[in-house]
Amino acid sequence: METKRPLILITNDDGVGSRGIEHLIRIANTLGDVVVVAPDAAQSGKSSAITVNTPLYVNEMAPIDGARVFTTSGTPVDCVKLAMFTVLDRKPDLLLSGINHGSNAAVNNIYSGTMGATMEGCILGIPSIGYSLLSHSPNADFDPLTEYIKEITANVIREGLPEGICLNVNFPARCNPKGIKVIRAAKGRWTEEYASYSTPHGTPFYWLTGKFYNEEPDNPETDEYWLAREYGTVVPIRPDQTAPDKITEIANLLRLPASDD
Repeated sequence: METKRPLILITNDDGVGSRGIEHLIRIANTLGDVVVVAPDAAQSGKSSAITVNTPLYVNEMAPIDGARVFTTSGTPVDCVKLAMFTVLDRKPDLLLSGINHGSNAAVNNIYSGTMGATMEGCILGIPSIGYSLLSHSPNADFDPLTEYIKEITANVIREGLPEGICLNVNFPARCNPKGIKVIRAAKGRWTEEYASYSTPHGTPFYWLTGKFYNEEPDNPETDEYWLAREYGTVVPIRPDQTAPDKITEIANLLRLPASDD
């Protein structure tokens, strides 16, 4: 009996022409049948945004290394939704997002279009992984990541992931990683600084230039610690951001009944 190869859906937030997605396609092609549905332009920082007041378009492009490739005019999450609604004839066995040009470690996963698409796949019950390299260069070298990505992806195809869990995988740039750690995200925040400018007519405008502040730079339990030491990191992520362990505490604080009262 012929066994179907796994169906792998690939998307990203840097756009279909990025070097990162092309590298991911080449790796995934060795593990299954690949279909790409990616934004037709850069969509970084879109998180889990969806398009609600603008028409969306889907266009098939030339294949990349044998993989069918479609572009959309929407966000990374739009890409996942449109892939399921218009492109695929069955539920994919795996969703891969990336390889992102830039870090999605620590709090960055909240803002990331790469991880927004990954979490959308998880919400739909698809084992999902987001991959990122800590380099914004369009010509970044992804070759040192190949064997790590192939091994992680193959293991998830074979074993699946726990229900409601997806993976946020980050790699240090300009080195051969020394290894990989399964770890938690570092606590930190962006300072949200802006550079101020003026148009030729004197109208002020602002450009985001925020700086990340790591609250625990010396904590070996965190992704930022190991990335700084040239290790890759895997952080399990839950799209469900509720806190059921705090229901009773919040009910008492608000002087309201808890769900089991």
